[in-house]
Amino acid sequence: MSINPPVAMVKSPRGGEVRPGRGFSIGEVKAVNLTVEEARLLGIPVDARRKTTWEWNVKALQEYLSKVVNVTDVSQLPLPAEAKRVAIKPKRGKAFRGLTPAGRRARGLLSIGLRETHKYKWRRKQRQRELRLRHEAVFRKGGA
Repeated sequence: MSINPPVAMVKSPRGGEVRPGRGFSIGEVKAVNLTVEEARLLGIPVDARRKTTWEWNVKALQEYLSKVVNVTDVSQLPLPAEAKRVAIKPKRGKAFRGLTPAGRRARGLLSIGLRETHKYKWRRKQRQRELRLRHEAVFRKGGA
């Protein structure tokens, strides 16, 4: 028979009813003279984001610690609790910024020798002027 760690009970922000939480707050863990690392080694889940300290959670931790101290068989102890990882969404990009200097810098084009990518535009415009293409063409009465 293994000893299961207690479940932290928290108050819901809206209704005020008590429900199971993710873990014990740091204040509740310190109230029973443990550090966060020691609590996790004993299998106690710790939620570092919680700020409240409830007396029923402190009492549950004290009862659990009294059971753990009296255990002689190590196989009955729970496995260490790991900190829960919160998935962080990747940063959303804005509109295509490849044509601005900041966008070229972000894509690394400034470091690979394409510092003057805007010269392409002026070279193209000069070619259009020479060939009299697009808006560079001059239309006279009676044709080109």
